[in-house]
Amino acid sequence: MRCWDKLRSSSWVYPTAVLSLYGFFANCRVAEPFLTPYLIGPHKNISEEVVTNYLFPIWTYSYLVILVPVFLLTDLLRYKPIIIIQVLFLVTNYVLLCFAPGVPAMTVLQVNYAVVTSTEVAYFSYIYSVIPVEKYQLATGYLRSAMLAGYTFGATLGQLLVSLTGMDYFHLNLITLGIMFVAFTIPCYLPMPKRSIFFKGNRAAAVGSQSQQEGAEVTDGSGSWYSWDNVAHARQLLQRSFRESYSSWHLIYWSLWWALATAGYGQVFNYIQLMWDHIEPSATSSIYNGGVEAVCALGGAAAAFAVGNVKVAWAVWGELALGLFSAVSAGAVFVMGLTSSIWVCYAGYVIFKASYMLLITIATFQIASNLSMECYALTFGINTFAALSLQTVLTAIVVDEASLGLDIATQFIVYGGYYAIISVLFLIRGTYTVSEHRCWAGQTRDQGPTTHF
Repeated sequence: MRCWDKLRSSSWVYPTAVLSLYGFFANCRVAEPFLTPYLIGPHKNISEEVVTNYLFPIWTYSYLVILVPVFLLTDLLRYKPIIIIQVLFLVTNYVLLCFAPGVPAMTVLQVNYAVVTSTEVAYFSYIYSVIPVEKYQLATGYLRSAMLAGYTFGATLGQLLVSLTGMDYFHLNLITLGIMFVAFTIPCYLPMPKRSIFFKGNRAAAVGSQSQQEGAEVTDGSGSWYSWDNVAHARQLLQRSFRESYSSWHLIYWSLWWALATAGYGQVFNYIQLMWDHIEPSATSSIYNGGVEAVCALGGAAAAFAVGNVKVAWAVWGELALGLFSAVSAGAVFVMGLTSSIWVCYAGYVIFKASYMLLITIATFQIASNLSMECYALTFGINTFAALSLQTVLTAIVVDEASLGLDIATQFIVYGGYYAIISVLFLIRGTYTVSEHRCWAGQTRDQGPTTHF
């Protein structure tokens, strides 16, 4: 009991532990790697064309519409309510998958899942509002590890149940629903944050950052919290944060890659199961989607670990690395679109996802290390919105049945070409940056040491 009281009184251990536990269970989605086989199989009996060209685009469009209001509400409501909303919609998601038949129900499912993905911003934003700044890096590592562990465990368990016991996909969804009910109980134990990033209330607006440095708790009443003065203060802070976030060309280039690459990654991730089913139909073959996703998760963790432990002057070499690894991603996507071997497609996906996880980790670190918490939160939101806007354009042109409505293999050729364009852009920019640095270093050596008075 004494240990529990000590844990509860900790300024950062208790909220980090509870949120990590939530991250594990919320991402332990046993059935997720088998979503497409379930939709096009006998339980839902929806055609591959409808899933590809009608259902999945609805998620993209809904996500774009929901993202901005959710981003602002997350800060206004101080994170915890949004986390509870997220897990509530996760439960609803698997209730629909288990018990709701027909295309209309699966259309609602796509909108429902858009709410789930748009509320993910609250996961990390919450912890930054309740723990000391010096614990950010440590807590972030624990939270990412919990998410990774949950996803890996869920994908591995799903694969083992399918391969070793022949379990039906419907029962995988029932198991996942049970896990989501467990996850639903956890956020209730999170302490409510005393402050937000942008909507600080009248008193906070008046005392500014001094009150935060002195550890003062702002406890405005609800009328003050939602007042017009508070909204005006939040708007001013957003404008100032925006100017600071995009005041450097270095940060602009990293944010540009983030938006471009994340849009392509989202398309590949959303439609990879359809690609696998196109190459080797799940109705007549053994599939290993869960195993592949587990390997990808571990590969992404290894890539992130490598970034944290390899000393590289990313300000000099980072843009060239973006170009080189984007070329690797382009090659992997081309291979996935052209191959007729499921194992080659699996390997291409593992390479593609590991490359993206490596680069997004570098980009996140480069952006965050140069910005305040307010600016990073805003940059994350803007970059995500830009990526989703690009993804919506790709979906509307390439996937949607109202436009080109391309088959899945041709879609992957288009995505490969998209990544090739990103690669060329950043190879050119990266080569210029490295050359400029070498010229500057050479001039410095030629001039020799100087004396400053």
